[in-house]
Amino acid sequence: MSDSSKTPILPVSDPPIGDSGQRLYKGDEKFFKGSAMTKRGAYAAISYMGCAVLLVMFNKAALSSYNYPCANVITLFQMISSCCFLYALRRWKIISFMAGESLIISDNSTTFVSLKTLRHTFPMAGAYLLYMLATMESVRGVNVPMYTTLRRTTVVFTMFVEYILSRQRYTSSVVGSVGLIVFGAFVAGARDLSFNAYGYSIVFLSNITTAIYLATIARIGKTSGLNSFGLMWCNGLICGPVLLLWTLIRGDLEMTINFPDLFSPGFLVVILFSCILAFFLNYCIFLNTTLNSAVTQTICGNLKVRIPVTSFLIFCALNFLNVIGQLLGFIGSVLYAYYKLMGK
Repeated sequence: MSDSSKTPILPVSDPPIGDSGQRLYKGDEKFFKGSAMTKRGAYAAISYMGCAVLLVMFNKAALSSYNYPCANVITLFQMISSCCFLYALRRWKIISFMAGESLIISDNSTTFVSLKTLRHTFPMAGAYLLYMLATMESVRGVNVPMYTTLRRTTVVFTMFVEYILSRQRYTSSVVGSVGLIVFGAFVAGARDLSFNAYGYSIVFLSNITTAIYLATIARIGKTSGLNSFGLMWCNGLICGPVLLLWTLIRGDLEMTINFPDLFSPGFLVVILFSCILAFFLNYCIFLNTTLNSAVTQTICGNLKVRIPVTSFLIFCALNFLNVIGQLLGFIGSVLYAYYKLMGK
């Protein structure tokens, strides 16, 4: 028996594809009889939402409780940590970067992937950088209620981009549930329709870049031969140096060096857990997008926010239209999940 059979392999995406066009993966049963979603797909979606909520808590602690001013540096720390984790796990032959790759092959290159494959992921890395820049700028131009409302339309852009890139079509049931989500978002923000041309433009640009990024993950995940870990690795190799240069130009690294609580045990623990959770979150994003779809990933992003927000609004009764809108969006998200599970 080879050494690879004794080495634990973490779950990866993009298993081999059989003659029927379906992905073949041992133990990859349907979530339940008649379901269109596999157990791995459902677990990936649930894990993403859990990791996302926890990561927001730790990032909030660093930025608010410790008044740390450099969100870009936290992102840089998370990206460097993810690359270090991936390098160690691949070097120890615990994971692979290519679908169906043997873990006993010799690693002559420190990149673990060919330059041709790395170049193939440039569009994904470029989309990620644009997504980051647009998202950071989008929160400045509009108030919070309208920002939340406009960001809910990301799912529509995602469906459109998926159709353009891969001719992905959705059933009328799925389209209807998405329509309910968007309608609920505009109902929730109906009393805050303060128009700002620049702010609206940047938010819609953020929606477009988010849609392109997720759709690009889904497409490159199918065409590059990389699994979720491989996609994360290539994204880190390309985006890490760019983000480092960006923080240097903005002076964020200098501000970090002069930050008074930089070596505070509590702050270091928060940053450590933030980096660990970011690693698992990014893995879940790539896995959820490649196993399910970019639209499912977008819906999960909406749903993870709607659950606590809807509960808060219902029990505090702050705004009737807000409550109705959030409930409509929540119902739309649940319907989408139901139709996805049932294959309707």
